[in-house]
Amino acid sequence: MSVGRDASGDSIAMRILNNSDGGFRLSHFIDHEQESLIAMKNQILGLHHVTAISGEPQKTLDFYAGILGLRLVKKTVNFDDPGTYHLYFGNEEGSPGSIMTFFPWGLSGLKGRIGTGQVSTTSFSIPDGATAFWIEKLKTHNIEFDGPQSRFDEDVLMLRDPDGLQLELVASDKDDRLSWKNGPVPEKYAIRGFYHVALSVEESEGTAALVTETLGCSKLDELDNRFRYAVGEGGAGKLMDILRQPNEAPGRMGVGAVHHVAWRTSTEASQLELRQKLVDKGNHVTPVLDRNYFRSIYFREPGQILFEIATDPPGFTLDESKENLGRDLKLPTWLEQRREEIEKRLPVLLVPESQD
Repeated sequence: MSVGRDASGDSIAMRILNNSDGGFRLSHFIDHEQESLIAMKNQILGLHHVTAISGEPQKTLDFYAGILGLRLVKKTVNFDDPGTYHLYFGNEEGSPGSIMTFFPWGLSGLKGRIGTGQVSTTSFSIPDGATAFWIEKLKTHNIEFDGPQSRFDEDVLMLRDPDGLQLELVASDKDDRLSWKNGPVPEKYAIRGFYHVALSVEESEGTAALVTETLGCSKLDELDNRFRYAVGEGGAGKLMDILRQPNEAPGRMGVGAVHHVAWRTSTEASQLELRQKLVDKGNHVTPVLDRNYFRSIYFREPGQILFEIATDPPGFTLDESKENLGRDLKLPTWLEQRREEIEKRLPVLLVPESQD
């Protein structure tokens, strides 16, 4: 969801969510001959992307591309606030489940606070045996971290990005997704995509009911106040942890906080079916919104975290080739006539040399 801000400080897209008719129905279904079994059961397929608010765009680029070794797969703007970048980072192809996106609000952006009603931690998957490499890399760049710690028999490194966003690197021997073959981090150590997200809520029952009864997840395990749920059989990119934190202060949106988490669905048809299922269960859901590289719907789960369900297609090669992903500023057709004005408002970004 774009986070353009009007005079009241609210995002334009959020006002669509807050004011839309909870009973809104879309009757046009796209005819797809084959859909996955999971999609036919109105279930999500896993994580699609996580969107957060950052400060200076160059610092964001330097950290996620230059240090973590993610590929800048799309350089565009906040569709609701075109004077702000929207930066997408991911694996070599920009595959769903690898995409971390940012709206950089700059030095004047309100500082966020991590707390309940938010995605409190975003975890990335690294290969089994890569933990020692990442410990040395973080030390080399003077990045503070904790761990490795063991959680659910996983080795976990905990760190923060330059704006304080909480991240983790989790070693997995069962993640065969592609990384970025020619990126700045050797392939045998490189990030594959997301591992899981942690959802911080005051009470966990409502969130757990939604993800199991409506989104089709199942409970895998629990550890103290942490409850792990899986999409399908689980594994990297198909996990979420619900953290029950009744004494934690509510989070505040701003720099260093996650704005929303998006879950995958395979087609526009399966998205519409999921939307209707959510509406039938009393959830307040936006109409389908065109995000150029995917279609989106948004709603707040019972713990007040903003959820999105996004389609896999059309993907990031819609307007540039795989080889050229992230090189040029891409604008949707309705903003193309304002390109000169928009480019003058945006700061110049220098992609870390190791990415070229």
